[in-house]
Amino acid sequence: MRFNSIKAGFELKNPAFFRSWLKKVIAEESEEKTGEIQYIFCDDKYLHAINTSFLNHDTYTDIITFPSVPDSRQIISGEIYISIDRVKENSHSLGHSFNEELSRVLVHGLLHLLGYDDGSPKEIELMRQKEDYYLNLQAQKNS
Repeated sequence: MRFNSIKAGFELKNPAFFRSWLKKVIAEESEEKTGEIQYIFCDDKYLHAINTSFLNHDTYTDIITFPSVPDSRQIISGEIYISIDRVKENSHSLGHSFNEELSRVLVHGLLHLLGYDDGSPKEIELMRQKEDYYLNLQAQKNS
C-alpha cells in the first residue's frame, strides 16, 4: 500500500499507522490476496479532470476509485484518488476534523475496492455503516 501526492502539497502523517489500519479492514472484509493499492492525494482541479475524462462527470468529488482488475475478486488492487481540497472543505462543512474526514475517505475508497458500492440509498447506508465501524476500530487502535 502506497501513499503518493500529485499537485496537492500534502504528505500523509504517520503512513505506517494508516497502512496497518487499512490492512485490518482488508483482513476483516476479504480472504482474497492483496495486490498493489495506491492512494494518490491531489487537488480539486486534478481530480475534476479525471472525473470528466474517465467518468463523464463534470463535478467535483472527494474520491475516485479505480480497481486494477475490474470485477475481479481474486486480487484486491487499484488506485484511489483523493482530493485534499474536497476533504478540507467537507471536514469544515460537516464539522469533522480533517483527520476524521480523511480517514473516512481512505476507508471509503478501500471499501469500493472490496466490492461495496454507493449507487442506491441501501448501498449508501451499508457503506456508511462500514465506514463508521472501521473509524471506530481506528479510534480504538489509536488510543
